[in-house]
Amino acid sequence: MPPPPHQKPENVLKRAQELIGVNQAPAALNLLHDHITSKRSRNVPIVSLEPVMLLLVELSVEQKKGKLAKDALYSYKNIAQNTNISTIELVLKKFIELAADKVTEAQKKADELQSSIDATENVDDLEASETPESILLATVSGEQSRDRTERAVVTPWLKFLWEAYRTVLDILRNNARLELLYQSTATQAFDFCLKYQRKTEFRRLCELLRNHVQTAAKYSSQMHAINLNDADTLQRHLETRFQQLNVAVELELWQEAFRSVEDIHTLLNLSKRPPKNIMMANYYEKLTRIFLVGENYLFHAAAWSRYYSLLRQSSIFVATGQGKKVDNPSASEADLQKAASFVLLSALSIPVISTSRSRGAMVDFDEAKKNKNSRLTHLLGMATAPTRAGLFRDALAKSLLKRARPEIRDLYNILEVHFHPLSICQKISPILTKIGADSEMEKYILPLQQVILTRLFQQLSQVYESVDLSFVESLARFPDPFQISRGTIEKFIMNGNKKGDLSIRLDHATGVLNFDKDVFSSSKATHAGSAAGSAEGGAVQRLQSTPSEIVRTQLGRLTSTLYTTCYYIDASHRQLQVDARKAALARAKAGAEQEHRDTLARKGVIQKRKEEASELQAKREKEKARQKRLQEQALAEAEERRLALEQKEREEKRLKDERDRVRREELKKQIADLKIGPNAIDIDLENIDDYDSNRLRAMKLAQLEREKNDINEKLRITGKRIDHLERAFRKEEVKKLANDYAKQRERDLAAYEAVKTETLQQSKEKHKESVELKHRLTRLVPHYESFRKSLHDRRRDEFEKRQRDAERELNKQIEARKKEYRERKLREKREREEKERALREAEEHAENEKKEQEKRAEERRLELARLKEQRDRERQEALEKAALQARREEEAMARRRVERDTERPPPRREAVAMDRTASASNDRPSGAPRLALAGSKPSWRDREASKNAAAAPAPAAAGSNGPSRTATPIERTDSNERPSGPTRLPLQGTKPSWREREAAKAAGGGQSAPRESAHAPAPAAKETPSETLKPSGAPGKWVPKHRQNK
Repeated sequence: MPPPPHQKPENVLKRAQELIGVNQAPAALNLLHDHITSKRSRNVPIVSLEPVMLLLVELSVEQKKGKLAKDALYSYKNIAQNTNISTIELVLKKFIELAADKVTEAQKKADELQSSIDATENVDDLEASETPESILLATVSGEQSRDRTERAVVTPWLKFLWEAYRTVLDILRNNARLELLYQSTATQAFDFCLKYQRKTEFRRLCELLRNHVQTAAKYSSQMHAINLNDADTLQRHLETRFQQLNVAVELELWQEAFRSVEDIHTLLNLSKRPPKNIMMANYYEKLTRIFLVGENYLFHAAAWSRYYSLLRQSSIFVATGQGKKVDNPSASEADLQKAASFVLLSALSIPVISTSRSRGAMVDFDEAKKNKNSRLTHLLGMATAPTRAGLFRDALAKSLLKRARPEIRDLYNILEVHFHPLSICQKISPILTKIGADSEMEKYILPLQQVILTRLFQQLSQVYESVDLSFVESLARFPDPFQISRGTIEKFIMNGNKKGDLSIRLDHATGVLNFDKDVFSSSKATHAGSAAGSAEGGAVQRLQSTPSEIVRTQLGRLTSTLYTTCYYIDASHRQLQVDARKAALARAKAGAEQEHRDTLARKGVIQKRKEEASELQAKREKEKARQKRLQEQALAEAEERRLALEQKEREEKRLKDERDRVRREELKKQIADLKIGPNAIDIDLENIDDYDSNRLRAMKLAQLEREKNDINEKLRITGKRIDHLERAFRKEEVKKLANDYAKQRERDLAAYEAVKTETLQQSKEKHKESVELKHRLTRLVPHYESFRKSLHDRRRDEFEKRQRDAERELNKQIEARKKEYRERKLREKREREEKERALREAEEHAENEKKEQEKRAEERRLELARLKEQRDRERQEALEKAALQARREEEAMARRRVERDTERPPPRREAVAMDRTASASNDRPSGAPRLALAGSKPSWRDREASKNAAAAPAPAAAGSNGPSRTATPIERTDSNERPSGPTRLPLQGTKPSWREREAAKAAGGGQSAPRESAHAPAPAAKETPSETLKPSGAPGKWVPKHRQNK
């Protein structure tokens, strides 16, 4: 079935509201969910999707469809997280608010139900406090009626609200722009767990938040990812963790509280901004409660010490104005006194003998113990692990004794300063009474009793060798209700001996305690007061050394005594020592420089070897990493091939199984068809693999054929039987037809008569009633006629009035229509005339433009013709002038050649011998005559001479109508015989063309001809001026070869 076409959000919202209106809320929810999760909705504007999402959230909360809401919220977040964050916040807040309101309503409903149950409860037997039914129900369920009501009404909504918190936190976890909403949601979840005492959900919530922080680094490359290096982000996470710590302490979930402390410590290490003092004060205060519950009195006292130091620092900051009061905890004198008293009391409560359950004294020093102490030390921000003696030194350095309460100060002096074994318990009893009166300090009574017993036995062991157990019991008396029994004392002694902190033997027969005085005892418990084997260490005032200490230290004391004696008796011994010392100093001074150089050289060698070793190690690691990478790559490729092969096999197997399944289903259907009917075939389904579709089809056809034959046979037998039966019926019926007809006729006649009589009677009665009715109504006819006439007149007048009004209105409408018609006709006529006038004007304008264009074209044509005629005339004149000038030049050149062919004049050149004009010869400098080379340009002197020569024959030329166009000077040789075209003008600066150069070569016999003629002797003057002239080099018209001979 194809997916439904995509609809607009407005249409989907309208359709959902219609479904809600007809009580189809589940269908509306499914419709909205499908629209939000559709891929096509990703391109829809957020403004249109927001109402759809809000309605979906409302419906999902009402119907408890948390999974649908979760899917829709994830899809909506992916659509809107890059464009509009506020709409995500609005939808999620709405979701949480609706779920919380449902829980509140469910709680109110449960209260109302319980109150109604309590009010309407009827007790049949006033003497019986409970009914048998209530006793039986209480025995089976173990719950009261209120618990059952809340579990039935409130618990489902609590579960839904918890799932809503988890969903919202999962959606908001990886977007920094939604971080404020994430933190506020986490705070609301904490309040939910605290309000409804949901300890299991609180553990899951803490683990969820912890996983979110751990996975923040994994998604750091994403857009808008959580950045834990940001100070503001880290501060918000710290505030959330502190809230988590407070709720964990309120719920008394101490393991979760400790994990929260570790989370806070980790975030504090990451933070670049120092935390506020008020937050750290809360941190240390919660640590004190956690350590106290865990019975870790040593770190409990260390936490109190850190808390007191922070309070004192905050009071100094506030007093000096270095810090804000809102950022620092309250540090009044009463607060400082209370904190100092707790610091001192918690330090005194640290057991001297470890009370932890272990298998021996050495177990406390194993690696696990060290790691645990190291973790706790880091949580407190301390460099080294705290000790009982160190805490007391720190307390004395801070003058805590002066600030602590008097009874706590007296307790310290009794336990740590004074030595009074016979009166220690008697002096401490009033102090314990005061401490027990305080609810906060009452928790320290039990550890204080352990410390008091330890001090009691330590001091007794230095005074007595054996004491009576009853005497010890009389000494260890405490005020009510803190008294201890004899068994407690014996248990304490056994535990001390087990830990190795005490060495006491108990004789139950005599009831005597014997303090071990064996001179060869181990150094672990030299005496009960040494406390060398205690978990935390400690010391007590000692009066004398024990025999075991004397035996253990006698060799050392003997050595020191002998050395002192020799020092004072033998003076040479002292001198030898002085000389040996001086010699050692001299040797050291002499070899100091060399030793320094050797040390430096050795340091250099060591450094070089370290570098070589590090380089070698780096190469090895690099090669190893390369080999490992190659191996991993090969393994990965092999794994990919194996997975691909397995996938292929699985796919083939799946397809084969699918085909087998389909075949089996088809076979089962065919077998089921075969089992239907009277001719059913019994086929065992276990052997279904032995059959195929063709065989079953053949069996089916055979079965159908048998059924068909059976049916035909049955029909034939049945038809034959019915035929015989019908024939027998008709034979018998013929005998009785006459009698039956007579009886039927008599019955029909009787029935006819009866109906006839009844009909006549009814007609008579009806006619009588109608006549009576006519007589009654006859009296009303005049009134009816008058009423009808008046009504008719009134209706006629009304009709005529309406008719006149209608005619008048019709005439008005007709006149209006006529007027409108006339106006429309006039308007159309005007428009038509306007169009015709505009068209006529356009045609006239076009015609005028056409005439103007034709006129301009004619004028331009005439102008062009005139210009062409003028140019032709000018060209003709120029050609004639050029031809005349060329002829004159040729004549002048001919004369000059004739003159050069004559004898040469004497070396002195005269102007007359050159037969040139005065103006031309006066400007010519002396020198060799100019050679007439082929293709050379005429000089200005030649042109001047040509002008003068042309001026002389001008009258003769005038009588012959100008120069002939076929004159010899314009002919050209070896130029493809160009008969027509203008001659080339000898303009100054023009170069000879290739035709001229070729003609010059042909005429002069090559390029060397002119040069030879220049040096050859002048020939006789035999040629006449009418000799054919050389090519003048004037331009002419080029004629193609196919027209040169025409």
